[in-house]
Amino acid sequence: MIRPPLARILAAALLLAAAAAEGCASKRVHPWDRDLLAQVPMRLVPYPMIHAVDDHVYFSKEGATGGDDVSGGGCGCN
Repeated sequence: MIRPPLARILAAALLLAAAAAEGCASKRVHPWDRDLLAQVPMRLVPYPMIHAVDDHVYFSKEGATGGDDVSGGGCGCN
């Protein structure tokens, strides 16, 4: 059985966790902000070709994958 002070602490912690989980979900994007969010630098990968070249250099020279489905050999011959 949970003691009353512990129950209050638990309820406060759950309330705080719920407030933190909400985060910025209650914020809405205003129409005048959408043009800024649609610009190229705001993309997850703003320049796909540069990212692909950097990823290729990384997995071929370092012998590691960049999180993609291609494995590198480390010899630079890919």
